[in-house]
Amino acid sequence: MKIGALKEGFEGEARVAITPSSAGHLMKLGHEVFVESGAGARAGFSDDSYRAGGITVVPTAAELIGAVDVVAKVRQPSDAEIRQMREGQTLISFFYPAQNPELLALAKEQGVTAIAMDMVPRISRAQKMDALSSMANIAGYRAVIEAANNFGRFFTGQVTAAGKVPPAKVLVVGAGVAGLAAIGTAVSLGAQVYAFDVRPEVAEQIESMGAEFVFLDFEEAQDGAATGGYAAPSSPEFREKQLAKFRELAPQMDVVITTALIPGRDAPKLWTRDMVEAMKPGSVIVDLAAERGGNCELTIPDERHVTENGVTIIGYTDFPSRMGAQASELYGNNVRHFLADLTPKKDGVIQHNMEDDVIRGATVTRDHDVTWPPPPPKIAAIAAQKPKEKPKALTVEERRAAEAAAFKAETKSQVTLLGVGAIVLLLIGAVAPASFMAHFIVFVLACFIGFRVIWNVAHSLHTPLMAITNAISSIIILGALMQIGSGSWWVVALGALAVLMAGVNIFGGFMVTRRMLAMFQKS
Repeated sequence: MKIGALKEGFEGEARVAITPSSAGHLMKLGHEVFVESGAGARAGFSDDSYRAGGITVVPTAAELIGAVDVVAKVRQPSDAEIRQMREGQTLISFFYPAQNPELLALAKEQGVTAIAMDMVPRISRAQKMDALSSMANIAGYRAVIEAANNFGRFFTGQVTAAGKVPPAKVLVVGAGVAGLAAIGTAVSLGAQVYAFDVRPEVAEQIESMGAEFVFLDFEEAQDGAATGGYAAPSSPEFREKQLAKFRELAPQMDVVITTALIPGRDAPKLWTRDMVEAMKPGSVIVDLAAERGGNCELTIPDERHVTENGVTIIGYTDFPSRMGAQASELYGNNVRHFLADLTPKKDGVIQHNMEDDVIRGATVTRDHDVTWPPPPPKIAAIAAQKPKEKPKALTVEERRAAEAAAFKAETKSQVTLLGVGAIVLLLIGAVAPASFMAHFIVFVLACFIGFRVIWNVAHSLHTPLMAITNAISSIIILGALMQIGSGSWWVVALGALAVLMAGVNIFGGFMVTRRMLAMFQKS
């Protein structure tokens, strides 16, 4: 099949659907690859770099559409692009069928097989094709960079001779892919990060990244997880409690990054005018939901503006395009993985299997029929998990009482163990010869000390500890070396074998120890 990438016509769009590296993978599947001239220029990929990879560069969009079987784009197609396509041709791009019913109807009329990369189901097998997550990851990272660029102070706290600088306080609203990327970036810059999400299962993810999860004191159980890992609409009561919490946090936050989106709906308004007015001068709001109306009430899509009280609100809708080369590589990989599923035999022949959950879920029109919305996938998405309850913080008196009780219990168990051991040794000593008891007492003490040493070692260090113990215990090599000089060839052979095995144990033990300990080092 012939696959071609169009040059994006959307103003400011720097991404391209096929990069020179992803084209190489497509050719390994047996496809021919075409690209419109200048399609990758804004992402840093020249026409010559495509030609060097064996890709055909076509002068115009019309020529490319007429020459290929599969058209790949990033942004949703225009009416003119759809009308140029012929019956049976395949289009791969973002499509947003819920928001574009007219475009859907036009694709149906043309007989185009439209594959919406934004409709790839969020199941484990499809993660490599999840273009929404790929772009959200970039948007979350870039949002923190834009916030830092517009924030007048350090993100990290510093103590200098000139004075102390407190860390910036960053609130991330929504802990999906974009939110988690923003959390990771802000934490790495040294900010004090807080995060909120209606899905309780993300609390552990947030805390594992070094941020603090914002809990709501809400009487009814609230689980905002929906199919595919997206957030579901909240109840009015929960929303009011949520807004009250945000009003409480607004005066304390230096940077707010909002990422909350619900598929098929406008962005919920979570940061209202009064919250913006309560923020400190110089604070920054980055609204990643600006393209869908914005989570902030004062967001202006595609613009950056400063409010009367000095709060900078960033409503850019092209965060991935601001990192065009990286975004194109990730999106190009999403597309080529999808085409790999469409080409199971790697013979350049596309088999559009509508029984496949991923292919069926992303296909929105086919054979003059609208196939959106798809049925639920047979494989369930990631199940929601309730967060583990945090252990109750003990008071000083309770902590001292607990430590005293633990000390008494441990002392009692040790005294009991020693008493029972002494009685057993006395009973054995009453009947056993003195030569046996001398060795037996050493054996018992070695077992006891070994047990006490190993018992308190962290599980992650058990393997290196065992390895070094093996090396030390190979002191038996000394006995074998002493016996090699014996006159009996049997003793010499057995001694040589013992030296060999003990040598392997010694050197192998130290090598395993070194490799295992290297796993816990940063460098």
